[in-house]
Amino acid sequence: MDARELFHLGLEDLTAHRFRSVLTALGIIFGVAAVIAMLAVGEGAKREALEKFKALGVNNIIVRDKALSDKEREEARARFSPGLSLEDAEAILGIVPGVEEVAPQAEFETEAKYSDRPTKSVIVGVTPAFQSLLNYTPGLGTFLTADHYTRELRVCVLGADVAQTLFSVENPLGQKVKLDDQWFEVVGTVGDKALFTETVGELAARNLNKDIYIPLTSFLRRFTKKERLASQINQITVRVGESGDLVETASVIRRILDRRHHKNADYDIVIPYELLKQEEKERRIYNMVLGSIAAISLLVGGIGIMNIMLATVLERTREIGIRRAVGAKRKEIMHQFLIEAVGLSLAGGLAGVVLGIGMALFIDAIAEFKTVVSPLSVLLAFGLSGAVGVVSGTFPARQAANVNPIDALRYEIGPALCSPFGVSRASCPSGCSSLPRHLRREALLF
Repeated sequence: MDARELFHLGLEDLTAHRFRSVLTALGIIFGVAAVIAMLAVGEGAKREALEKFKALGVNNIIVRDKALSDKEREEARARFSPGLSLEDAEAILGIVPGVEEVAPQAEFETEAKYSDRPTKSVIVGVTPAFQSLLNYTPGLGTFLTADHYTRELRVCVLGADVAQTLFSVENPLGQKVKLDDQWFEVVGTVGDKALFTETVGELAARNLNKDIYIPLTSFLRRFTKKERLASQINQITVRVGESGDLVETASVIRRILDRRHHKNADYDIVIPYELLKQEEKERRIYNMVLGSIAAISLLVGGIGIMNIMLATVLERTREIGIRRAVGAKRKEIMHQFLIEAVGLSLAGGLAGVVLGIGMALFIDAIAEFKTVVSPLSVLLAFGLSGAVGVVSGTFPARQAANVNPIDALRYEIGPALCSPFGVSRASCPSGCSSLPRHLRREALLF
């Protein structure tokens, strides 16, 4: 008997008991769907984290002014620490080898207002190098230029949320915005930035889309920070030529700042690249845990297939005996039952793939984070469903192949009846309707 005929026999039995086949496949369907949906959630979280840290620049080192209480700040100043300053940025650029560029910045939280529309915002004083170091994408107009910086002009660039709030339908370019008590002309906007929802030093303190950028020279001349004894600037972003030198360069920067700040711990050093690698490691573990939990459903589905196949072997013992009597080999019996188990599992796998993709899209639509269905996760889940079918179907198939044909021909399933007239299966003149059609004639002849 060739493979095509064996496949036809397996398919015939599955379609003859459609409802039972669907119930048996439910475990595989939900297992595959859960694996795909969970991996999609994990992949979406991974890409979101990747974009978040790329926004900081993977070859950057960020030196951040530490948030101190008034008492701690007074103690640091008493120990001759001036706080983070422009001189620190100049020292890093001039002394540390491998540093390509630095971008100091200062921050001040206040109210921005246009017409009768106010909004809370953070004014950020930056240098022209800030845009390239932190991968800021211009929206409308331009970013701050060297001319704006050197001439200390009162110009500003709006973050995405500020631009939307103040200028929902108007073009903001050329308009005047009141920052605190001073007027600045809008020369551009920036695109939407990823929000930091995890603590990364002090970087998670605000929504970057609510920032308003002005030249650092204008900031230092026109705005005074409200905190007593506050540092001159809040952050220094340092770009290093080679990512492999990040840790060593950060160590050199720390030694320089320790000397300049007289060993006062009033600053933090953050390496986005190191954070990114740690984040990727944690996400891999997270994905493995989610996938393992979801794979338990596949295991349960495999147990269900094995259970129903063992019951099927018992139910079809007489059929097996007839097939063996008319010349079927043990290998053919085994292959037939294995094809049924694998076919049941693969059919459930296909349905599970569709359901899993649908679940991922549904989560993406209602949740605040993005899900990503990768082809690898689909292939993995579908491959697992096929493997479960092979494993769970092998033992029942061996059981069927090892049935003694003589005992099988004498086998009768107790009180089971195959017609409304009370005729037992053993004496049914039609050869029993539960047998495949091609065996009914052989049953009558026998």
